Amino acid sequence: MFLEKIEKANDIKQIAEEDYGALAQEIREFLIQTISVTGGHLGSNLGAVELTMALHLFLNLPEDKVIWDVGHQSYTHKLLTGRRDGFVNLRKFGGMSGFPKRKESDCDCFDTGHSSTSVSAGLGMVKARDIQGGKNTIVAVIGDGSLTGGMAYEALNNASRLETNYIIILNDNNMSISENVGGVSRYLNSIRTADMYLDLKEGVYNSLHGKSKYGDKVVSQIRRAKSSFKQLVVPGMFFEDMGITYLGPVDGHNIQAMVHMLKEAKKIKGAVLLHVITQKGRGYAPAERHPARFHGAEPFDIETGIPSKPRNKANYTDIFSTVMCKLGQRDDKVVAITAAMPDGTGLKRFRNMYPDRFFDVGIAEEHAVTFAAGLAAGGLKPIVAIYSSFLQRAYDQILHDVCIQNLPVVFAIDRAGLVGSDGETHQGIFDLSYLSSIPNMHIMAPKNKWELSDMIKFAVAFHAPIAVRYPRGEAFDGLKENREPVVYGKSESIYEEEDIALMAVGSMVKVALEVRDQLKERGYSCSLINARFVKPIDEDGIREACREHRLIVTMEENVLSGGYGEKVRDYVDSIGVSTQVLAIAIPDEYVEHGNVELLKQEIGIDADSIVRKVLTKYVSMAGVRSAETER
Repeated sequence: MFLEKIEKANDIKQIAEEDYGALAQEIREFLIQTISVTGGHLGSNLGAVELTMALHLFLNLPEDKVIWDVGHQSYTHKLLTGRRDGFVNLRKFGGMSGFPKRKESDCDCFDTGHSSTSVSAGLGMVKARDIQGGKNTIVAVIGDGSLTGGMAYEALNNASRLETNYIIILNDNNMSISENVGGVSRYLNSIRTADMYLDLKEGVYNSLHGKSKYGDKVVSQIRRAKSSFKQLVVPGMFFEDMGITYLGPVDGHNIQAMVHMLKEAKKIKGAVLLHVITQKGRGYAPAERHPARFHGAEPFDIETGIPSKPRNKANYTDIFSTVMCKLGQRDDKVVAITAAMPDGTGLKRFRNMYPDRFFDVGIAEEHAVTFAAGLAAGGLKPIVAIYSSFLQRAYDQILHDVCIQNLPVVFAIDRAGLVGSDGETHQGIFDLSYLSSIPNMHIMAPKNKWELSDMIKFAVAFHAPIAVRYPRGEAFDGLKENREPVVYGKSESIYEEEDIALMAVGSMVKVALEVRDQLKERGYSCSLINARFVKPIDEDGIREACREHRLIVTMEENVLSGGYGEKVRDYVDSIGVSTQVLAIAIPDEYVEHGNVELLKQEIGIDADSIVRKVLTKYVSMAGVRSAETER
């Protein structure tokens, strides 16, 4: 096996050129076999095998740097830098991340996870190199999907002013380029990157620039004439007009062609964009046919591509999807917006039913939110469905464009709380904090699938900014009998007893039920209150809880700082009562990848950990020690 010969960075250079195809095949077989067991991002990695091999043949890692936009396509990069053994524990707690991680390898030069960041990060590294007199090569790899994000264009705009080499690879697995345009562009590439051409161009510009009052005019006229000609024949004229040299398109599965083009790109004294055409899911028929399904795949059967453990119960995204279709049927002012995630957010059915009222804006969360504000100002009822981790990118737009104007935009926040295997960049553990800091924002969290339905309906009828946050995974179907109507700013009492009041937010209601059962077995009586609203908090309900209980325990799947527990504690302190508050939340730190249940144990928000904390607190309030606290 050729893959076994790759033990460290640059070992690929010892593989004979005629064996590149065999190595690529081995890599694909390894990835399919591994991800069928662990789960992970398969389609993007299968499409980037030859591209990654070409980069590793061209670069000298870790001295040279490659920044992977998003980073979910970096599995082959990890294989070629000697991390094959790490795939056994891919995306597991304590194991190898599914994204680039600087702490994992010197060959991972920048941590990524969100899109449209690579060009900015790479530009920063180029300037750092130049200031320090370095000569190494910097490459940023960005996909056509990530290029829909505005941050990428901000970076390209700045990169256009470079006078030193910076290679940007556009990994395009969606566009089609006609044969004749490709042929002409390849011809022009060979001319424009030839040493004689580059030397002549630089010599002419340098000799004319600043030499006389006519010199700069002549340079300008030459550039205009050149651009007019290129408008007719060069497909990358958009980039050329920005001041970035465009090369390509090139077949992203032809290793030799890509290595050649990378060498040509290295000759450019400035920013150069190499357009590479790849096929997502290449080499595995199910992934080629259904690229969206294999973007982030659960463990699957290799022969059929079907998940090994099919879902038996609906998840929260399914519930949201059904509710949206019903709302769309009842009210023609309901519109839906997402940022390149119609499948992930459950809006695919709504899109199919009401295509004129569905908007996928691409990976552009900031635009999605301001666009929704415009829709609301125009008299419609927009629902913006975005993952919690990605909504962070639109904080200013929520504050400035939605909430200052108090516009009725609904934020359906999927993947709120711990999401598991994707790790720090994807955990949705900050939304309660960053949203509740904004005036005019209102926040709800459902305890089960029926309450999610009720809350979405309530939110659409609400006349101000409002967010409904719900977790990833199977929807809780307990407490069906507890379905009081949603009332603005009011919590829901599920069990009323004495001693301890458990006040839980959203997904933590299920955990609170387990905590209550354990405490009752130990002789403690507990009330259970479903918070429902995180902003505004139910002040009347909290005052009532203070009258009836010695200890209030808040529970949330959000960081402590700025969360629900802090708000309750601050309010209890302000009314001057003796009741104490124990805030159970995620520590103010980033949470790595791993199984969600295991992560909850590690950070102390699982039922057993909470019970221990509650007993310790309650016993300390009584001034005595108990055998329970020693466990």
